[in-house]
Amino acid sequence: MTTEISEVADGIAMIEAFSHVVAFDSGDGLVLFDTSLETFAEPILKSLRSWSTAHVRNIAYTHGHVDHVGGAQAFVEEAKANGAPPPALIGHENLPLRFDRYALTNGYNAIINQRQFGGGRVTLGSEDGGFGPSTWVRPETTFRDRMRLSAGELEFVLQHSKGETDDHLWAWVPERKAICTGDLVIWVFPNAGNPQKVQRYPLEWSRALREMAALDAELLLPAHGLPISGTARIQRVLDDMATALEMLVDQTLRMMNDGARLDEIVHSVKLPAELLEKPYLRPTYDEPEFIVHNIWRLYGGWYDGNPAHLKPAPDAALGSEVAALAGGVPELVSRARELAAADDLRLACQLVELATQAEPGNRDAHAARAEIYTQRRKAELSLMARGIYGHAARESQAIAETGE
Repeated sequence: MTTEISEVADGIAMIEAFSHVVAFDSGDGLVLFDTSLETFAEPILKSLRSWSTAHVRNIAYTHGHVDHVGGAQAFVEEAKANGAPPPALIGHENLPLRFDRYALTNGYNAIINQRQFGGGRVTLGSEDGGFGPSTWVRPETTFRDRMRLSAGELEFVLQHSKGETDDHLWAWVPERKAICTGDLVIWVFPNAGNPQKVQRYPLEWSRALREMAALDAELLLPAHGLPISGTARIQRVLDDMATALEMLVDQTLRMMNDGARLDEIVHSVKLPAELLEKPYLRPTYDEPEFIVHNIWRLYGGWYDGNPAHLKPAPDAALGSEVAALAGGVPELVSRARELAAADDLRLACQLVELATQAEPGNRDAHAARAEIYTQRRKAELSLMARGIYGHAARESQAIAETGE
């Protein structure tokens, strides 16, 4: 996240940030893909201007996530200060609907991003503590399936594809044999299962990757991670990513069609180790288990097949009953600690969670919960799991120390 600019090919630059900004010099102004976060906008502009003083003619949003659209206002203001026309902003037709949804769920999104990222030096919110930039800059031009954009000597074929979002686009630049992928390629396992976000689309995602691979591109420009040059390498990466997603969908749907419950599917669907060991498929952000949940939700709804979960008792009531059967909350906590010591962290977390649900003010139970979730966090690879477990540990640590 240095905001440094690199010219990756003649007339093509990438600015490294929370999400990258990709710039094309068309010969008649710059065409940008994404604007990163608001907090990165000024240094990104400075880096861009060290490479080119040409006006920003177009900005295409690959999708509406805040780390791709948040910096747009800075480009609008720069044009105004220079007496130039503002950049023409382009996005898929679902993108404005995403902005509307963010307005309805501003507090929720602020909470889940704090939980996911842990409140580090990068913020996804504005100065007032809300979610998103100070100004959401909406695209003036939207499209449904495909759009051709001509700028100077270049043509950009913008193609809609569901994937991480329902408003995602990727671009083919035939004159440069280059693909801008947005978040369809992010140098970790595809982010198709985030447990705190809305529906993702792994099958449609894999189809987009197959379409990209068929173009014989020589340069692939992702929104996160390294650019890739060379047709064979690009095709190998795209094929591996598509194969991994297809395998998850195929296995999950096969078990769903055989009548399996979600619990059985989640603990049965696996990918070959040799796929997960590839540097662009490491599950360090999202992970296959979470994607299985999203596949179930997409094709099967929220009911997981367990009739007791259809209209369950409150968590606190279940926790109290299990604690009573165990001989009290201290016995439940003791057993949770034994399981954690034996590295059975899945079960240990469930038991200690029941203990704190049974007695929400029990400081000893929360001390155990903090210890077990800290241990669980250290054992996990994906940022999403680590974020949620770390938040739970901090939450209980505060209660254990202060009683509040």
